[in-house]
Amino acid sequence: MFENIIEQGAVSQLRDDINCGRCAPSMLFYGPPNTGKGSAALELARVISCENDASWKCSCPSCGRHRILSHDDLLILGKKSFAAEINACCSIFLRKDNSQSAKFLFFRSLRKLQMRFSPVLMEDDPKFAKISSVLQSLDEGLNEFLSISTESEDQTGTRSSTLEKICNSLVKDALFLDEEGMGSLIPVGQIRKASYWCRLAPSGKKKTLIIENAQDMRDESRNSLLKLLEEPPLNVSIVLTALRRETIMPTILSRLRPYRFLKRSEEGEKEVLRRVFQVSSDEAKSISTYLDSFLAGSEEKLYPLAAWFIVSLARISSLSIKKSNRDIPQFLTALGERYSQAYAPDFERIVKSANLVKALLEKSGNFEGDSFSLFLKLCLEMASCVAREENDPQFTAFNSILKKYIGEAVTAVDVLNQSTALALEALVYKLKTALTRGQYG
Repeated sequence: MFENIIEQGAVSQLRDDINCGRCAPSMLFYGPPNTGKGSAALELARVISCENDASWKCSCPSCGRHRILSHDDLLILGKKSFAAEINACCSIFLRKDNSQSAKFLFFRSLRKLQMRFSPVLMEDDPKFAKISSVLQSLDEGLNEFLSISTESEDQTGTRSSTLEKICNSLVKDALFLDEEGMGSLIPVGQIRKASYWCRLAPSGKKKTLIIENAQDMRDESRNSLLKLLEEPPLNVSIVLTALRRETIMPTILSRLRPYRFLKRSEEGEKEVLRRVFQVSSDEAKSISTYLDSFLAGSEEKLYPLAAWFIVSLARISSLSIKKSNRDIPQFLTALGERYSQAYAPDFERIVKSANLVKALLEKSGNFEGDSFSLFLKLCLEMASCVAREENDPQFTAFNSILKKYIGEAVTAVDVLNQSTALALEALVYKLKTALTRGQYG
């Protein structure tokens, strides 16, 4: 069991708890992104439902249904973006279309997303009308995908155009659901429906409820979950995942057995890339870097935009400082010089804050998916890099301000569900004001 979770001590602890018969009814898997928390939760669901020895290749009907994520005793909810994983798995499959393992990987990535829209959770949901046709299209596409032979080729020996067309349609539907189907916070209605589902008898040995990114709940959702955890049904295992343990409400945390997932070593990352995604260390150095490369807002694509933003902000602030007859800080000049050649020549010269925000939204495509936080992370890293080289106390102080305001912008969008445009306007205003008034040292 858990053979597919690489280099995680948490699963060894979990395996021991299962073998000794002391598996907790409710658990928390916490740790950084891409450390296997979700995969471990899915594997736990398979293991506790297994009718034999719980090995990954077990041939019992229960394990077969769990491997393709179609078991009636499994329910998953919680906001999580699968855009990068789905794009990556599709690319792998189309590159190796005679590989059953690549086909399985792509199918499973789609099912992870599709399960968030289970009829158990979506009944009476006002959002269902908007996404119902796409859900039906995705379901039909998955059935067609499973039925078609991966070895189908035309007379010239090239990959079947039918297969590629099906894959592209699946990705299109999935990306729509990924972007439009899930809210940023877990609604109380889904927690209540999941609680009712938990109290129904399982079709097999045991049910598993998985709530990913459980920190993203409103108070009413937390209170409803707390009621379930206070009296968990005997035939259900409940697994919450989160990035950090301290983001879970203490009264909920006290009812969970924690398992900490750590960032893997460089060799562990390479092993996951090789075994799961079938890529070599020459193609990618880490799981996050590899997956991000399949996003419209990947780090590679966002870097020139971040450089342009930093240079434009430095220019706008310098002009304001100059009008107030004050000396322009050396670190603003250093930022402008460092990154002025890091973006394409067709990026326009911006001298007004309002124009900067408008142009940034246009160039980024309104920061689709989770690219806004990645963009701001890049901006901070780029500024920090120059700060370390310059060793200027004013630059260090400005970096602290930059980190604070960027944190506020990410929270506004990812947690408070504020529009990206408003968060950007506030960020640019705060930074420009701090620089103009000399609030950096």
